[in-house]
Amino acid sequence: MREDNRHNEQRGCMKKVGRPPAFESPEQLWDLFCTYKAWTKANPYRVQDYVGKDGAMVYRDKERPLTFRGFEGYLAEEGWCYDLSHYQREEGEHHEAFRPILTRIRATCDRDMVEGSGANVYNSAIAVRVLGLADKQEQKVHIEQPLFNDEL
Repeated sequence: MREDNRHNEQRGCMKKVGRPPAFESPEQLWDLFCTYKAWTKANPYRVQDYVGKDGAMVYRDKERPLTFRGFEGYLAEEGWCYDLSHYQREEGEHHEAFRPILTRIRATCDRDMVEGSGANVYNSAIAVRVLGLADKQEQKVHIEQPLFNDEL
């Protein structure tokens, strides 16, 4: 044991181990999500399109969907954290309090995708894939070929 560590233990001073939490409270994370939501809806994609018989070029605004990955990207761009995996896995007592907020954030993103694809705002095929709603059925066909013809 190093000398300075022994001295700290004797005085009751312990070094903090690990990275400090990115968020002080679940409410802070929810406030950041509300900021992301407002920014996303206020900044649509600008898409170049051609209309009419002459193919006149126009720009159309397309609404951005709310996605959990998009929220994680927003947090990274703003310098908060690069992903929320520690909070999702509930590693540590501090992270357990974030479970209801993360569930609420995911539900809000999913609702936006479902309602947006239902109203033809978003591509429904992509929304179905992102949300994992595709009806996946695996069909397996097994045909046996007899080696010898027993009917002779």
